[in-house]
Amino acid sequence: MNGYLSIVLHSHLPYVVTHGVWPHGLDWLNECCAETYIPLLDTCNQLVSEGISPKFTIGLTPVLCEQLADPAFIAAFPKYLDQKIESAVLNADEFMRVGDEHRTMLAGFWRDYYRGVKTRFKKTYGSDIVGAFKSLQDAGDIEIITSCATHGYLPLLSDDTSVNAQIAVGKASYERHFGRPPSGIWLPECAYRPGYSWKPPLSDSPEQTARDRKGVEYFVGKNGIQYFFVDSHLLQGGKAMGTYLARFDGLKRLWEQIEKEYVPREKQEELSPYNAHWVGSADAESRVAFFTRDPKTGLQVWSGEWGYPGSPEYLDFHKKHFPGGHRYWRVTDAKCDLGDKEQYNPAHIEGRLKEQADHFRDLVVSNLAEFGKKSETPGAICAPFDAELFGHWWFEGTRWLYHLAKAMHKTQDVSLITCSEYLGKHPPQTVVDLPEGSWGEGGFHYIWLNKETEWTWRHIYRAEAKMKQLAQAYSDDDDATMQRVMRQLARELLLLQSSDWQFLISTLSAKDYAEQRFSEHDANFNRLTKTVENYAASRMLDESDLNFLEKCEATDPLFPDIDVSLFAQ
Repeated sequence: MNGYLSIVLHSHLPYVVTHGVWPHGLDWLNECCAETYIPLLDTCNQLVSEGISPKFTIGLTPVLCEQLADPAFIAAFPKYLDQKIESAVLNADEFMRVGDEHRTMLAGFWRDYYRGVKTRFKKTYGSDIVGAFKSLQDAGDIEIITSCATHGYLPLLSDDTSVNAQIAVGKASYERHFGRPPSGIWLPECAYRPGYSWKPPLSDSPEQTARDRKGVEYFVGKNGIQYFFVDSHLLQGGKAMGTYLARFDGLKRLWEQIEKEYVPREKQEELSPYNAHWVGSADAESRVAFFTRDPKTGLQVWSGEWGYPGSPEYLDFHKKHFPGGHRYWRVTDAKCDLGDKEQYNPAHIEGRLKEQADHFRDLVVSNLAEFGKKSETPGAICAPFDAELFGHWWFEGTRWLYHLAKAMHKTQDVSLITCSEYLGKHPPQTVVDLPEGSWGEGGFHYIWLNKETEWTWRHIYRAEAKMKQLAQAYSDDDDATMQRVMRQLARELLLLQSSDWQFLISTLSAKDYAEQRFSEHDANFNRLTKTVENYAASRMLDESDLNFLEKCEATDPLFPDIDVSLFAQ
């Protein structure tokens, strides 16, 4: 055995279930369920039925699980699928009238695709996507890891209570959905900060005195979580690979402003991404391990230009037919105009997928064989991806995962393994002091903190300080109404802290929506702080405050068992 391959799939969407439908809102969730989450379940279950345990490590963020289990989503999703089915039928009639036989066939393909998704959602998975993933984990076929409650960007949060609360609330949500504590965590954006004398990064912040802070790993270990993930440049130095630049024109323009100031850390080849390592600043009792993204294999899957998803045969993501939004064209050439795209043909896909899965397997086997010449411990290639890359961005991606698992099953040299299983077999032997950074282009925080997003952090920092003050005053108050208001206040703070708002602003992919959502949660938080203070003084909740509280509870009901005392510690 030369080593192992750990496929890590990070599934996440911001909280949209009660905040609009289209173009930004619930249909994001519907799309990803139809194109990624259910096809991923199908892939895993097909492999299991063929006697192959996929051993994928799958991250389902707490905010995503809360939405997938929400009755509002469960009721809306079949209706969304019915709309997609109906539009495919209408497309088929349109194409048939003008004699376009190939696109008539493709419209039938989409009709059958969404009919199948609806059947499996309701009958195979009992309208319970989270429960279906839980069943795979309970059987030992996958491992599910957690993340921060609302995907808060931990290195930039100004108070350690916020860092701890994001992790602790996420852990509690995981335990409620999966009936066990999580072993691993996906730090949002793979963003890490060690302990040091820190001060807010805003020049006009009211707090300018540096203060000692714990590293992120302290709070990971404090919550009993064993490992997390980092990008390769945090371990080895060198140029950060980046993840999102090719997908978003807004990031390209932003990177052009930053690139000239970017100086990569010196490369350190002696530390291998094929081993797990301990984080240096964690004490022995709560020591935390980390896995490192492999730079040699990752771009084969991430890159839409020269990686697998850019193959000419595959479905093009961008060109759509309306009404309905179905896609009838193939990539053709990753750099060609939309007008030059040629028609998609599903019959040409499976052979190409198998070929690319075999290529990836051979690359993994070769790299681990080379590593084995220098190490007595079998290595593990960690291949982390956004789950939504598979199926949503790269339509054929979940089928590629199926062929990859089959290819790995046939080799005697390398096997698929979950991250916890690898740690159990081969605990880390080295201790590493990690620097600060993320998996964004340039390896630092600029995607989430730049001239377009600075204003959001001013509001977050004020809200963090206010939440801590109120939690210290009232988290032990045994008045039921006070606890009810404080719980909603905590929910609004967590939603305010979501890294998605800064990301959507910076990428320009949904800037107006993100700014609106951020401002909405900020306004809710500020109104609720006044409600807390008024209630503390009078022990009476007037009708307008009660109506506003009920509105917030109906719109943002996630984390029903949230522990307000976390924000006071």
